[in-house]
Amino acid sequence: MRTLPLCRIHDVPMRILEAVESVNETRKRAMARKVSISFAGVLRGKTVAVLGLTFKPNTDDVREAPSIPLITALQDMGAKVRVYDPAGMEQARQVLTDVTYCRGPYDCVEEADAVVIVTEWEQFRALDMERLRDLMACPVVVDLRNIYPAEDMKKHRFAYTSVGRASTHQPIGIYTPLGQAESLTPALSGAGTTAP
Repeated sequence: MRTLPLCRIHDVPMRILEAVESVNETRKRAMARKVSISFAGVLRGKTVAVLGLTFKPNTDDVREAPSIPLITALQDMGAKVRVYDPAGMEQARQVLTDVTYCRGPYDCVEEADAVVIVTEWEQFRALDMERLRDLMACPVVVDLRNIYPAEDMKKHRFAYTSVGRASTHQPIGIYTPLGQAESLTPALSGAGTTAP
């Protein structure tokens, strides 16, 4: 017995479903651009730590998870990707290649140029921000779940980007060519300076 596609059962034209899927994919890839903005659009050679692989907390399911197209887009931009998820690592290994699987969140962020929070696990809400910043090569956090207050991240001196909120200040030298940071110090040293 042949089954009908859901679009036929519910009388939805296939082109509408394809358009929705295309928009969703574009939105997921736009997440990678949020990371690249902190580095003037250049991620080649940068290391990005991705915290959270599953589509929601308390599951190991990575099907339809936004982490997959995000990681693919980061790799397409030339970034090296390190990942950690409390439950989804084994499932992710079946679909993700050329990533470094880490033992924990602090292991994942060590020497990373940026960290991206994709899944709102409770474990990620309780990270020690001072330790996180000290481990990272560059204090850039892209929070796709808005789990941290922007003011707290500013207090901990992170360049912080979330969804639908203003970014915090941009630390000196994140994307400024070597040698030019000194001449820009007065313009960038204010705590209220926002990222371009």
